[in-house]
Amino acid sequence: MPITPQSPLLKRVPPGVWAGVLWAYGTLFAIRSFFRLPFMPTDPFPPTPGSWVLIVSGSALALGGCGVLGRCPLWGLGSLVAGTYVVTIGLDGLTFGLVHFAAIAVGVGWVAMSVGRRRSLCALVLTLAVLPVHEFTRIGLGRPLAAAHDTGRGDWQSWSALALMAVVAWLIGNSVRQSRAYAERLTAQTATQAVTVERLRIAREMHDTVAHSIGIIALQAGAAARVTTTQPEAAREAMRAVEHEGRETLAGLRRMLVALRAADEAPVLPAGLGDVDRLAATTTAAGVRVDVRRRGEPRQLPPDIDLSAFRIIQESVTNVVRHAGTSACRVTLDYGDDELALEVTDDGRGHGTATDTGFGLAGMRERVALLQGEFTAAPRPEGGFRVAVRLPVPVPTAVAR
Repeated sequence: MPITPQSPLLKRVPPGVWAGVLWAYGTLFAIRSFFRLPFMPTDPFPPTPGSWVLIVSGSALALGGCGVLGRCPLWGLGSLVAGTYVVTIGLDGLTFGLVHFAAIAVGVGWVAMSVGRRRSLCALVLTLAVLPVHEFTRIGLGRPLAAAHDTGRGDWQSWSALALMAVVAWLIGNSVRQSRAYAERLTAQTATQAVTVERLRIAREMHDTVAHSIGIIALQAGAAARVTTTQPEAAREAMRAVEHEGRETLAGLRRMLVALRAADEAPVLPAGLGDVDRLAATTTAAGVRVDVRRRGEPRQLPPDIDLSAFRIIQESVTNVVRHAGTSACRVTLDYGDDELALEVTDDGRGHGTATDTGFGLAGMRERVALLQGEFTAAPRPEGGFRVAVRLPVPVPTAVAR
């Protein structure tokens, strides 16, 4: 099953193919009368060998331009216009054919989508300039500017229709380019806001952790002050606890590298890896079974690492429930000597590009970066999605005695 649905046909087929099909049809339609086919009009004056050379060489140039239109829009459009000009001279046409110019309009629209406005406008002007250049070429060759049945106005009046077609194609292409640029800016802004909000969320959680540690320090220090003279050993034990708690708190603050900010929202309740089983039970009750596996020896981790690991698992499991379209996922916790490795995998559709709840992959990546860890999130080759994190765990500070 594909991870993402197929895009529409207009997006899957390259622009050069559309232009090439249109242009080939216009050429076959123009030369049909030269082959005396049944039920087809017949031209009493077929092209000369020199005209056939122009038709063949111009066709090769135009179709070659269609072939490179997707990779090199300006060069592709230039070759397409030049080839059409040569073929039109070979066909002794009064002006460019409507279908031929429709193919050129496709190229103009693609150029407007692919390059900046100034360069695409120059390409449009040069494309339109080929029409009068063709007419002046006919004048130089001594060819008539109007068909025998015309009223004398000639074919100059068809310029308006061809020019309007090219201008409309440019407007559509330029509008698509601007929409894409706006969407990219909006995506970048959303990602930046997600990172900012996630940092504020981390700051609130760290505020709760630090407040808890300071409360313990204050209690231990007060107890030590009360029993300093009567129970010296108890006072020393209390001060050792103060020292240990203070060192752990300062280490966590250094690792987070986030300036705490005040917020009006209610504080987030403390959570950690000890709540993974509760999270698994709640998710299983909601219809998606969570299989939790632990490797190594589970132990108490620094508060910032413990909290961030839980938030990453929580967000990943939420994404599985909402976007993966599967009935189960696996959470693996590997307690190493100097690092914590966690992995969340599923066999569903994949959810890497979905708009997930919370702060998504951007928030997970930000948390891991602040802890100087490694983060990967990508579809699995065998199907589903995988989030893998490695967080370095500092060696506990020894308590002096």
